Amino acid sequence: MTEKIITTKSSDITSTIFGSYDSNVRMLEDTFSVKIFNRSSDIDLGDTIHVTGENSSMVDKAAEAIEYMKKMAALNENLSEQSVNYVIDMVNEGKGSELEALDDDCVCVTVKGKPIKAKTIGQKKYVDAIKNNTIVLGIGPAGTGKTFLAVAMAVKALREKEVSRIILTRPAVEAGERLGFLPGDLQSKIDPYLRPLYDALYEMLGAENCARHMERLTIEIAPLAYMRGRTLDDSFIILDEAQNTTPEQMKMFLTRLGYNSKAVVTGDLTQTDLPFGKKSGLAAAEKILDGIEDIKIHKFTEKDVVRHKLVQKIILAYEKYEREKIRERDFKSDAKFKIKKMGGKKI
Repeated sequence: MTEKIITTKSSDITSTIFGSYDSNVRMLEDTFSVKIFNRSSDIDLGDTIHVTGENSSMVDKAAEAIEYMKKMAALNENLSEQSVNYVIDMVNEGKGSELEALDDDCVCVTVKGKPIKAKTIGQKKYVDAIKNNTIVLGIGPAGTGKTFLAVAMAVKALREKEVSRIILTRPAVEAGERLGFLPGDLQSKIDPYLRPLYDALYEMLGAENCARHMERLTIEIAPLAYMRGRTLDDSFIILDEAQNTTPEQMKMFLTRLGYNSKAVVTGDLTQTDLPFGKKSGLAAAEKILDGIEDIKIHKFTEKDVVRHKLVQKIILAYEKYEREKIRERDFKSDAKFKIKKMGGKKI
C-alpha cells in the first residue's frame, strides 16, 4: 500500500478540493483507483489530505492532481466538474506541469463582480496571443470561449483607454435554415444573427451600460457587410463566426485595420453554414496568414471546452465520424482508380 500526504493551509481550501458531497475526490478515486480522505489538524498547520492505493504511480498521479487543485483553490477558483476533469486529463497525459501557467491573471470583471479568467492552458495562450499581437485568429470547437474571452479583452482595453471603441461583427448567414423575411426595421432583422455578441457584452457591462455605449458609438455591433469601405482606427474589432465568411469577405475585413487597432477573428471550421461549394474565408486565411509577424493563429482543442462535459464527447464523436467518412471516400476512390487501371475489370 502506498500513501501520499498533501498539506493544505485551511479547511476552506480542503473543502473546495473535495467539492460538494466529496464529488471532486470521487472523480479522482474512480480515475486513479485510489482512496482519498482528509484529517483536520492544528489550526496553524491546516489540514492533511491522504491518498492511498496499491499502484504507486496512480497514487502519484492523484496526488499531483490534488496539488494543482490546491493551487487553483488558493486562487479562489471554483473547482467545477469541468475543471477537475481538465486537471485529471492533463495529469494523465503527463502535461501536469503546463498547469503552472494558469495564474490569478484576471482578464475582466463582469457587471456582477465575477472575475473572468482563463480556465485552460489553451485559453491562457489565447489571451496572451491577443495581448501580444495585432491580429489573432482563434479557431476551434464550440464552447472553448473564443468569442467570450475576445469580448472580455475588448472591454478591458476600452476600460483602460487602450482603444476608443469596440466593433463587433459577424456574417449574417443562416445556420442551415431559411428563415424567410423577418419583420421590423433593418436593426430588428439583423439582431438575431448578432445575439451571441449582445449576450457577451451584457454579461461584461450590463444591459443599460451597454446601451449607453452603443448610443455614443463607443460600441458598435453590425453585420460584416457594413464593414466595406471603412478604416477602423483606435478600435478593438472582433469578427465572430468567421467560418461563414468567403475569402473575399475575409480579405475585406482584415484590410479595414487602422492605426492603434487590434482584430480578433473567431470561428469553428467544422460548423460552416456557407452554401455547398463555397470555400470558407477562415480556412483560407489560416493558410495565407500563417507565419506573418504580429499575426497569431491559435487553435483550440476539445480539451478547452468549458461547457457541459458532454460537449467534449459530442465534438470527439463528430470528429471520429468525419475521419471515417474521409477514409471510406478515399477507399472508394482508390478502388475506382484500380478498376479503371485494369481496363474496367473488377479486382
